[in-house]
Amino acid sequence: MTEPLLVVGHGTVDERGVAQFHAFLERLKARMSAAGVDSSGGFIELSAPAVTEAWTELTDKGHRRMAAVPLVLVAAGHGKGDIPAALEREVRRHPGTSFVFGRPLGPHPILLELLAERIAEQVPRDEWADTAVVLVGRGSTDPDANAEVCKVSRLLQETCGFETVETAFISLASPDVPGGLDRARKLGAKRVVVAPYFLFDGVLPQRVVTQAREWAQTAPELQLHVAGYLGDCDALVDLVVERYHEALHGDIRMNCDTCAYRVLLPGFEDKLGAPQTPHHHPDDPTGHGHAHGHAHGHSNG
Repeated sequence: MTEPLLVVGHGTVDERGVAQFHAFLERLKARMSAAGVDSSGGFIELSAPAVTEAWTELTDKGHRRMAAVPLVLVAAGHGKGDIPAALEREVRRHPGTSFVFGRPLGPHPILLELLAERIAEQVPRDEWADTAVVLVGRGSTDPDANAEVCKVSRLLQETCGFETVETAFISLASPDVPGGLDRARKLGAKRVVVAPYFLFDGVLPQRVVTQAREWAQTAPELQLHVAGYLGDCDALVDLVVERYHEALHGDIRMNCDTCAYRVLLPGFEDKLGAPQTPHHHPDDPTGHGHAHGHAHGHSNG
């Protein structure tokens, strides 16, 4: 049997975000079904269905080896530890099963083009040379993940010709959204687009919008626009399918050279070699999981 695709998301308490994940999953399932491949998806916490339900759905169809793709933009703690640990727990629950683990989605040219499309919905492309962008990522305690967002900002600037692209984060890292907007203003920007670097709606993307609009009240001389998130679309399906085939047949290379779990980085000594455990999902039948082991992105089950 062809290995199925298992999509794993983090989860959100926001109903719109959950609905968008499910809509995307249906779009993805239609694509995979047309190619004769089974697929399913679940969350590691906060939202239904839990990963264990998706895993069971696929094993009930006779599958023993899964190709799992984390539906995350950067390899922070979720992509490096939480999601692989949740999958390893399923392997232990279902003896004889295994998985290969794909890379996070970004950075990737498809994501850059989606960002460009969302920005173009706010400001025409022929005005981009006079437009600053503040790209807002989720933020992490993992410096490697934050650096990946900065890489996207630089790629966006050099491929799209914006006046400048500043990076900001909505949580756990600086600069925050007001700080990123302050930087753009100090560099002389008169028109700014805040671009949330998120797949779907949720608490944090909504916070980006709120903070941007509150800051705009302090700068009436500046044109401020807020772009939409990347969203459920065929291009995102293309990228997930690419990661699926890469997991099965490609050369999987996580960004381990600067990963605090594998490399001793000043200020992050406590992360080096730390065990990874799955999140507790309210729909998980055994409550808190106790699977241990440093899965970190290369696990084959």
